[in-house]
Amino acid sequence: MKEEFIKHETYMRRCLQLAEFGRLHAAPNPMVGSVVVSGGTIIGEGWHRRCGEAHAEVNAVNSVKNTELLKQSTLYVNLEPCAHIGRTPACSTMIIQKKIPRVVIGCTDTFSKVNGKGIEMLQNAGIEVIVGVLESESRILNRRFFTFHEKQRPYIILKWAQTADGFIDYERSPETLVGPNWITDDYARTLVHKWRAEESAILVGTNTVEKDNPKLNVRDWSGKNPLRVVLDRTGRLSRDLSVFDLTQQTLVFTENESYSIPNLSFETIEFGRNVIKNIVTVLYNRGLQSVIVEGGAIVLQQFIDSGFWDEARVFTGLSRFVSGVKAPLLTNRPIKESFIGNALLSIYENRA
Repeated sequence: MKEEFIKHETYMRRCLQLAEFGRLHAAPNPMVGSVVVSGGTIIGEGWHRRCGEAHAEVNAVNSVKNTELLKQSTLYVNLEPCAHIGRTPACSTMIIQKKIPRVVIGCTDTFSKVNGKGIEMLQNAGIEVIVGVLESESRILNRRFFTFHEKQRPYIILKWAQTADGFIDYERSPETLVGPNWITDDYARTLVHKWRAEESAILVGTNTVEKDNPKLNVRDWSGKNPLRVVLDRTGRLSRDLSVFDLTQQTLVFTENESYSIPNLSFETIEFGRNVIKNIVTVLYNRGLQSVIVEGGAIVLQQFIDSGFWDEARVFTGLSRFVSGVKAPLLTNRPIKESFIGNALLSIYENRA
């Protein structure tokens, strides 16, 4: 039995590897990989390449050259096969039609239209179903998807760079030239652009926009630009700033105005005690599964204090500012640390 479970884990790890190929294009669908195994050999592989296209199980089955082998095969997939007809037919129905006798699943799909229905369909058709192989790894891979559907909010990543003495920026006056004070090097900046390409939205506050005039796009990596989310409570930001160019979608939270033009929309919310909750609710209602919050210090600390965060990625550089804007305060211990160029990258999780 132990040897069989190890074998299941081996094939499930391959599913997880394949699923990763859909990271930039599968959303809002989950990342899913699938393999078909017959006689101890993988005879078919597939992954969900893009939202609206065939699911991983279909691609895996379609890659099998000798379809007669399907009747004596095991299909592995890191997420429960769907049971409903959406943009594509139900995968559970396809598996039944192909007479595949056994299905091994990483984790249940808690999306309301699935949530055990796919497993039930397969079992009712007489198919042997094994669930929970590398379950934790399968859920971690699609943590954005699960957070969105289970907590009714986006998966929230906090990101900042701080100096060795704990500052995120110098104190800058309105007369100070606009532009960032770099704490990290090109290696970290390239990684940040990779992260941006992987998330639905990127959020910053008014002070960050005024001081740095950031573009908030993906320039040093291949991928689509996230939705820019800007907090501008009083509407004081100049429309000449980069976040207001119409080459990329931007959403502005404000108390003063609400209108939309192509690639630029304004959302009126209350900026009181529940401002973070209000922001998160709007992002969820707009179908955004993830957001990376890049500052500034006040906004980041508001997310931390409100408890609305899942992961923090903090770069600590070698430079010292001696004085300035203090970095946000986290009481958690990092779960992982590594050097990226000249900076230490610490990863934190909110397990509350």
